[in-house]
Amino acid sequence: MKKILFLAMLLWAGISAFGQAQNKTQVKKVLADKIVGQVGDRIILRSDVLNAILDFKRNYPDAGDAVPTECEVLEGQLIKKALVLQAEKDSLKISEEDVEAELDFRIRQFIAAYGSKEILEEISGKTVYQIKDYFRIPIREDKLGEEMRKTVVGNVRITPNEVKEYFNKIPKDSLPFYEMEVEMSQLVIHPKATRDVEEYVIQQLNDYRRQVEVLGKSFEQLAKLHSEDPGVRENNGYYALNRNERNFDPAFMAAAFRLKDGQISPVFKSKFGYHIIQMISRNGDDAGVRHILKIPPITDEEMKATTKLLDSVRNMLMAGTMTFGEAVNKYSTDEKAKFTGGSLAGRDGSNYLTIDQLTREQIQILEKMKPGEFSKPIAFTDEMGKKAVQIIHLKRKTEPHRENLADDYNRISQRALEEKRQAVLEKWFKEKVPNYYVAIDEDYISCEDLAMWRKFARNIGN
Repeated sequence: MKKILFLAMLLWAGISAFGQAQNKTQVKKVLADKIVGQVGDRIILRSDVLNAILDFKRNYPDAGDAVPTECEVLEGQLIKKALVLQAEKDSLKISEEDVEAELDFRIRQFIAAYGSKEILEEISGKTVYQIKDYFRIPIREDKLGEEMRKTVVGNVRITPNEVKEYFNKIPKDSLPFYEMEVEMSQLVIHPKATRDVEEYVIQQLNDYRRQVEVLGKSFEQLAKLHSEDPGVRENNGYYALNRNERNFDPAFMAAAFRLKDGQISPVFKSKFGYHIIQMISRNGDDAGVRHILKIPPITDEEMKATTKLLDSVRNMLMAGTMTFGEAVNKYSTDEKAKFTGGSLAGRDGSNYLTIDQLTREQIQILEKMKPGEFSKPIAFTDEMGKKAVQIIHLKRKTEPHRENLADDYNRISQRALEEKRQAVLEKWFKEKVPNYYVAIDEDYISCEDLAMWRKFARNIGN
């Protein structure tokens, strides 16, 4: 039970159920699904466990050793099922309005991730209304379990003395050392090319398509010569796709899987620029394609206009007539940033970024800034080679140091509070779990995380 709080947050907040559903086909290709855990009448499938890990890796690509194991995820699922059952037993209520609001929020996130409602529906194979119906029961259960957990630990508080006692118990040679860290947000605008420039790029791509289809030229050779995809030097424009993969641009995926072998797509737009795709081969949900990417060039005039706009935004921020979150929501061209107010997350999912997670330009700017300040507009080129302008809001900055109460009180107090909550929750589970039917697959019999659950469980045979 050592990771109860972490796992509960992981299962409720960090993992997209939509991603799990999208990848279920992939899991079944590798392994026939089976029940690996059960609490009461609530079952846990092997695919639930594997999909949770896949989604965690997608959501936290730099997590490293923090990626949960199958044992940890199964423990989290058992916890969740027990909380839901107890919530129903205690007659806790979740309003339909709350469920509907959460569904609407999830749908907005999906649409932002996929680019449009139409692309979301095409790739998922469901209408928005069908997606909402599909997830209505899981979200209601998530909210019930969360409400039960709040009932158990919601009133747990911690005093400054308890934080100090917790910190003093940590061996001094075990205290972590922190490099310079910053907490920051950014507002990024990618200037839009003029329509004439975009039309010129579209004509170029249509000409490449004609050269292949009419003149018999090699698509691969044209990609090597003309594509502005940074990876073209290594892959000659080739990508292996799976229809359920979420790491590719949704517009790209939708255009690719409309094609038959040998076909070339019409010109289409993604968040990276304009493309044409040639389908090399397709087998069900798997496909091999080549593409040519052209990025409409941004002129100095567009960069100057965007810089001028962000200058006026900065003046409003400094005058206090607009918050940074409001500015991001109104002006950012990064739709995902609007869900976070532009805040950047570190590898561990926290709001702290270490120096190695910053660009050289960001480091130079932040060195001259004080917490609370807003940078002047900064022109830069992103990882895809697209020009952009940004404003940075520095919230907090620390110098390299060994963990201490003065600099890291919030971080230490949160750990101390979680430990106290964990103890309360663990005690609660020890009282409640014996009242439920519990079963665990024998493949997980050696999991140390499941020691308490095994005391009350019977094994599920293969």
